[in-house]
Amino acid sequence: MPSPAPSQFRNLLALVLALAGLGCSNLCAADLQLHILPLAGQEPLKLDSLTHQNTAGDTWSVTRLSYFVSGVSLQRPDATWLDCPTALAWLNATSNRNSVLVQNIPPGDYQALKFHVGLTPSQNASDAASHPPEHPLNPNLNGLHWSWLGGYIFFALEGRFHTKDNPALQGYAYHLARDPFRTAITLPCKLSLQKNASLNLGINIATLFDGVSPISFARDGTSTHSKDGDPLATALQSNLARSFSLLPETSPNQESSPQQISKTFDLPATYTAYKFELPGTFPLPALPKDNPLLNERIALGRRLFHETALSRNNRLSCASCHLSEAALTDPRQFSLGIENRPGNRNAMPLFNLAWKSAFFWDGRAPTLRAQVLQPIQDHREMDESLDNVTAKLAAMPSYQDAFQKAFGSGQITAHHLSLALENFLLTLTSFNSKFDRAHRGEAELTDLEKLGFQLFMTEREPRLGSMGGDCFHCHGGALFTDHQFRNNGLAIDEKDLGRFLNTKASLDRGAFSTPSLRNIALTAPYMHDGRFATLEQVLDHYSEGIQYTDTLDPNLAKHPGGGLLLSPEDKQALIAFLKTLTDDQFIESTRLEKR
Repeated sequence: MPSPAPSQFRNLLALVLALAGLGCSNLCAADLQLHILPLAGQEPLKLDSLTHQNTAGDTWSVTRLSYFVSGVSLQRPDATWLDCPTALAWLNATSNRNSVLVQNIPPGDYQALKFHVGLTPSQNASDAASHPPEHPLNPNLNGLHWSWLGGYIFFALEGRFHTKDNPALQGYAYHLARDPFRTAITLPCKLSLQKNASLNLGINIATLFDGVSPISFARDGTSTHSKDGDPLATALQSNLARSFSLLPETSPNQESSPQQISKTFDLPATYTAYKFELPGTFPLPALPKDNPLLNERIALGRRLFHETALSRNNRLSCASCHLSEAALTDPRQFSLGIENRPGNRNAMPLFNLAWKSAFFWDGRAPTLRAQVLQPIQDHREMDESLDNVTAKLAAMPSYQDAFQKAFGSGQITAHHLSLALENFLLTLTSFNSKFDRAHRGEAELTDLEKLGFQLFMTEREPRLGSMGGDCFHCHGGALFTDHQFRNNGLAIDEKDLGRFLNTKASLDRGAFSTPSLRNIALTAPYMHDGRFATLEQVLDHYSEGIQYTDTLDPNLAKHPGGGLLLSPEDKQALIAFLKTLTDDQFIESTRLEKR
């Protein structure tokens, strides 16, 4: 065989070396974990701790710190930068979500780290409904999407304060968004990456208030949404760029434990998968992987939802307190259980539950399968034991057959019952209101309804001449809720402290789940205790009736004078818009479920 020509040999050698280098890069690449710890001065930040002071003499706390990190780069010793464009994270102090993973870094020495608070233009303009449930940009996960306005909030800092001249507790809500407010952070660091490692960083909230542009709540304002020409937003961005620092310890990264793989629970021999449909505007939900939606389980769950044998007197079912015409809630202030025993909270509507991660007004149930078993056993509701329920069902031949079709073992157990009810409830979706049809170009909102939507989506910031209804902060997005828990300005009732009963966290005193505003015209009475009979009364509360307590949500506490101070015309327009959220198709479909 003839020897290759010198030029051919050189080309072959270059190819071999290139492939060898590529293989080494893949094999030897390291991951860098950035741990960004919230600080207040030299100490870890304690949420809702009203103990910090700024140079203006204001005493402040933080109740929410939530932001995106993107655009990570590492600087080599020759001053060139290695870009790591896939590094993207959502950080949230409330849930201790404080890490950014930078993957596949070539081994070597690096002398500086750069990243951005905020998103790239393409990330910010991405389709929010396209991201998987656990993706940092899924709005149902991060709660930072501007919803119908498009784009994301890059950085959200909220809390409470009082000034040295006014001891009354007030709230602030500082939000940075839009491309001009994507903030670059550069930190010198000596890093020799040969294997996985971590860096500990800090974000100092005290520097946000007392940086190169010191901020006074009284002088500079209590809210910002990054409008052009807003000096407060500019000052915050300037301070934010200097709020990050490298903390002393750098250590090898611990090997991550293998993820637990969810096992599908007791599949039947044959089954039909349910096609879960949702509109293009809804974010993707995190459906349970161990309880896939099957037509056979849904059919069983539907029967159980209307089954009176779940109650001690065989007269009450789930449907007794969740009525079709009321969007699967109860038009009574309090539902009546066995022997007409009243509850102490208004029944919550049952739709779009696939997007929730905590159930009941206080969030005490982490899953639907846990939630559905509690009313059965509650003394004030069905007042029955799970053993009695399963025994009654097992005595009915039709249920023996239904459980056999839904579960491989065919066993009639409380767990199987809960999985079937969970399957059914997850299919109750509502997304075809007049507003949705108008969004698709299939209907037209009236001028009054359009004005109501504009007010709904506009913040109220008199400092900048913005006089909206500020509704979208809690009820934004296609779901018209962010599923958070808030004190919304009702006087705190020591007999029912809401989420505090579950978490024991002081921040949660008087906090209750934020309900969806879809079908709101049908779900009266309103609030967790059903105290308001009409939407007019609800708007009066937010307009003039806010009670200022220590745990009042900052997005309400930032408004002085008892609330939003809406005009009668504003209230009329808002109610007109809210009525466009009624989904007649959903109501009719739930009526058919009973047949």
